[in-house]
Amino acid sequence: MLPDFRVRQRDYLLEIARAITQELDLEKLLARILRIAVEMLAGQAGIIAFKESGSWRVAAAQGIPPAFLRYLEPLLAEEKVAELDVPELNRMLKELAYSASMGLLNGVGLPLVAHKQVIGVIFIFRSYPDVFSPNDKLLLQSFADQAAIAIFNAQLYTQISYEKQRLDALLDSAADGILILTAEHIVERVNIACERMLGLPRVEIVGKPHDHIIRWAHNPEGLTLEEAEGNGWPLTSNAYLYVEGDLQRPEPPSLPVGITYAPLLSAEGKLRNIVVTVRDITKFRTAEEIKNTFVSIVSHELKTPVALIKGYVSTLRRDDATWDRGIVQDSLQVIEEEADRLASMIEDLLDASRLQAGGLKPSQADISLPAIAERLAERFRTQTRNHTFTVDFPEKFPVILADEGRIEQVLSNLLSNALKYAPQGEIRIMGQVRPEQVIICVSDQGPGIAPEDIPHVFDRFYRSTGAVKLTKGAGLGLYLARAIIEAHGGRIWVDPKPNSGARICFSLPR
Repeated sequence: MLPDFRVRQRDYLLEIARAITQELDLEKLLARILRIAVEMLAGQAGIIAFKESGSWRVAAAQGIPPAFLRYLEPLLAEEKVAELDVPELNRMLKELAYSASMGLLNGVGLPLVAHKQVIGVIFIFRSYPDVFSPNDKLLLQSFADQAAIAIFNAQLYTQISYEKQRLDALLDSAADGILILTAEHIVERVNIACERMLGLPRVEIVGKPHDHIIRWAHNPEGLTLEEAEGNGWPLTSNAYLYVEGDLQRPEPPSLPVGITYAPLLSAEGKLRNIVVTVRDITKFRTAEEIKNTFVSIVSHELKTPVALIKGYVSTLRRDDATWDRGIVQDSLQVIEEEADRLASMIEDLLDASRLQAGGLKPSQADISLPAIAERLAERFRTQTRNHTFTVDFPEKFPVILADEGRIEQVLSNLLSNALKYAPQGEIRIMGQVRPEQVIICVSDQGPGIAPEDIPHVFDRFYRSTGAVKLTKGAGLGLYLARAIIEAHGGRIWVDPKPNSGARICFSLPR
């Protein structure tokens, strides 16, 4: 019988040796090692316990009744048990097995040591004492050492797999595009954001040279990667490299980006990888354009009334001329009108600033839209002889909850635009009642709004080419109108009617 037993022991050791190279799934490996250990030591059950973060925990179990396992798991996690070394833990488990089985079960424990570090213990419950010959002990220790190596390798693989998954998650969740290049500028990795920015699928990016992927529509600002390396980067200076420009893509338009190149050097100072971060700077460029537009428009629009006021005041103050009362009155009227225009423009700019800061909040009360429309139409009738104003509201138009001053500002702006852009004809204010909202439309008989301008008329500082030629303004009126209507829970839109005048409508909830 003895030779057969030795043959089985040899087979167990061979199976463990195969497990070291074949099985890297930690859970499956533990179950396999525990099964071999139970068979090898002729046991009835067994556990594998690991010491992690200063406490013992059951990592695998075989043949253990669920009730006993529920008792054992919190026991191993106790602070006083956590301080036990392997021999003391084995003694505790033997006593526990003996007491729980009323003297029927004994036990044997094998420490798992990998790289001179105790990583755990295999404890086998069996029905006879652990009397082993020197050869048996040598064999068991060999088994435990190989099992520990297999477990250590599986743990290492699990940790590496986790770190890889975490790195993949970090890369793919990043808002900026990321490329990882080899030292030879070949793309090794690309994240989802970069695929989207480049307009290319991953299979067309990975494995391609950097200069096939990063192509500039125009000469960028700053040194390109190739130019910088020609000057010795990153060996002469391992600082980050930054370049900004328009990225060429398969489908237009090009994308404004800022690209940062970060070198990854080995301990010997040799270039291993280059991490490329691609940031979409469209918003920054748009903000810069808006700022430049703001400065240009405001400086021009403010300069005109200031120049007129100064000119008329300087003329009236001349000592070498005497002005009759009519000229003085006309001059003062121009000064007053230009001061009002200046005040209105400043108020619009303040409103735009409040809107950006989230401070444009309506003060709501019951208002009558037909009454506001009649009042504004009467006011505008005095400003023109070439237009007629019609107010068309159904009877019993509902009273709504809104900020009267702000709604009057919206209607006044729409009427003012109709007066400016329609040389003559009827300007109509019309109201409609729907089950959950009311709709107000202001229409004129002018040339209308060009189709290409419709998507932009509510943008801040936007003025069409025709509008710039015809009238003065900062391009804030419709932008503020939209903000006011949306603050009331409504919406505003252009009703496209080619060659039949402009028609702008807005809705408000009832």
